[in-house]
Amino acid sequence: MLPGTTESLVIPSLEKASGARAGTAFTVCYNPEFMREGSAVADFMQPPYTVLGAQQSEHLATVRELYRTVSGPMFETSIPVAEMVKYLCNAFHAVKIGFANEIGTLCKSLDVDAEAVTKIYTSDTKLNISPAYLSPGFAFGGSCLPKDLRALSHRAKELDVTLPLLESILPSNTLHIDRAVEAVLRSGKRKIAFLGLSFKPGTDDLRESPQVQMIKRLLGEGYQVRIWDRDVSLGRVTGSNRPYIEEVIPHISSLLSSDMESVVQSGEVVVIATKIDKAQLAASLSREQIIVDLVNLAGSARPAVDGISYQGIC
Repeated sequence: MLPGTTESLVIPSLEKASGARAGTAFTVCYNPEFMREGSAVADFMQPPYTVLGAQQSEHLATVRELYRTVSGPMFETSIPVAEMVKYLCNAFHAVKIGFANEIGTLCKSLDVDAEAVTKIYTSDTKLNISPAYLSPGFAFGGSCLPKDLRALSHRAKELDVTLPLLESILPSNTLHIDRAVEAVLRSGKRKIAFLGLSFKPGTDDLRESPQVQMIKRLLGEGYQVRIWDRDVSLGRVTGSNRPYIEEVIPHISSLLSSDMESVVQSGEVVVIATKIDKAQLAASLSREQIIVDLVNLAGSARPAVDGISYQGIC
């Protein structure tokens, strides 16, 4: 069931029919199944995990006991999260199938051995078949992903091969930058402190950085922007990096500062677009500032300051 169904429809229906209140006379738990047709019994006895959702942890006592002898990790969470996990898994399975089929189609059109490509690709459990890149955050950029997606899509068109999944990735990425810009525009504030300029923390690569694209948009809207990035110094930016940034943001030198504290203090909105020291950031913040977190800092890494509005785009 779609997230929200249990709490908005099922529980009220049960309360209306029984004349009793959920959480008092009875409890409701949500336990999504992850069983495939044809292997349901084996999947039930050896699941990748068991997900139990309830409005309160103590409501899960009976269901928890049912799964006492079942192997695999058990996650106890809220009902909407349990509902969403099921949809996420099935959507990702569909994406993987569609992705593999499009790559196979392109390989065949290029007379490339798709099985050999797949064998090598799936052997990488560090990045390719792993949790890597699967945590929501900001858009991707850099010199590799955008360029290679464009090249594949262009070659496919030359071959008259339609690959709608691959062709939709860059537009999806652009929409994610749009959402970030909109999060700043909605604040109604004009002074923006931007922390992070390169597409990836620990590098000074600005090529196709979504942060650069976002800053360009904000400057075009007349916003005042100041920028800090510990890894970016104009004096050290060389090669194709320098003409790129000078063309996209012509006055970058007047916006970029090596003093994080002064940059943070200058902004009514503080945009976090890189990994950052929690204590250093918290010490620079003041009441009534708005933080827009684009990188989805872990809860323990988020600065907690009274009067601060903290939000993300995912």
